[in-house]
Amino acid sequence: MKIGIPKEVLDQECRVAITPAGVYALKSQGHQVYIQKDAGLESSITDNDFISAGAVILNKAEDVFDTSELILKVKQPLDFECKYLKSNHILFTFLHLAAEKKLAQDLCKSGSTCIAYETIQLANGSLPLLIPMSEIAGRMSVQIGAHFLEKYYGGRGVLLGGVPGVEPANVVIIGGGTVGINAAKMAIGLYANVYILDNNVNKLRELDHYFNGRLQTVYSTQHKLAELVRKADLVITAVLVTGAKAPKLMTNDLLSSMKRGAVIIDVAIDQGGCVEGVKPTKHSQPIVDINGVCVYAVPNIPGAVPVTSTTALTNATLPYVTKLASFGYGAIDEDDALAKGVNIHKGSIVHPIVATALEMEYSSLKA
Repeated sequence: MKIGIPKEVLDQECRVAITPAGVYALKSQGHQVYIQKDAGLESSITDNDFISAGAVILNKAEDVFDTSELILKVKQPLDFECKYLKSNHILFTFLHLAAEKKLAQDLCKSGSTCIAYETIQLANGSLPLLIPMSEIAGRMSVQIGAHFLEKYYGGRGVLLGGVPGVEPANVVIIGGGTVGINAAKMAIGLYANVYILDNNVNKLRELDHYFNGRLQTVYSTQHKLAELVRKADLVITAVLVTGAKAPKLMTNDLLSSMKRGAVIIDVAIDQGGCVEGVKPTKHSQPIVDINGVCVYAVPNIPGAVPVTSTTALTNATLPYVTKLASFGYGAIDEDDALAKGVNIHKGSIVHPIVATALEMEYSSLKA
């Protein structure tokens, strides 16, 4: 199969969808790999690195799309990229369509098959391609939060861990999944006072056992959330409903009750976000100020550490890329997890949760 990797064009998205190791693996199986010029530079991968592994370098994104059957990306295609997609293409990337109706409509018009990393789901409910990026986003959320709590960046002027004789900052993490666990690890490591909320009591038991009393687990109710948010210095929203829009837990009323200069890292922004009324921001302008509260709403947090995140992501995607390259659309019939990743096929939304979130008609993939 002919596999194409265009350069990422989202603002300050520095990742690339394949590494030289991935190119070598695909070439060893008889596939052809086409990569846009300089696609890997921001991840410290040169064109020569790709060429040495067996790739062909093409100058323009349009050439990559025209030449290839399987298109690998990191983030969703922008408007001009959607125009390059045709009915013979399989697009494999993060899509996060629940908050992107126009993108979903454009992808449907293309006739291509669009498979989303974030909805590939194993039988045990885990999301193998989302996990590595969630690990990075969770860890970075605390790093970013500590930065924007500095006074010069609009924050309260609070050190997360405090110092002897001075209390540490209060970090409130909403959601006890992969993002939340990794955020907690970092916040605890910096000696912050950490609370983690979840509405699954079994999950809270697991977290209590895992962290061995180093944080406070809290059953999530509106009342308890409001109480903790009022005293929080840093809030991290880490709520995920696979394929669906994130719940708007951080209402304007809650924000108005927060300390001036407190920081919210809305990790859920790529699924619409948990902060009421906030739209996605960019790495170049990451913060929205709402009544003195700093809200960070960048949807591609791992893009800031591309050397780490490119390798972590491609380690997870390569087995699925290999299946798609070898069997084409037929790979979906052989792999239930991969089938759950299909969001759009033959002009229709074929993922029920995505269709519901978008208020668009759903068509069964099996039809």
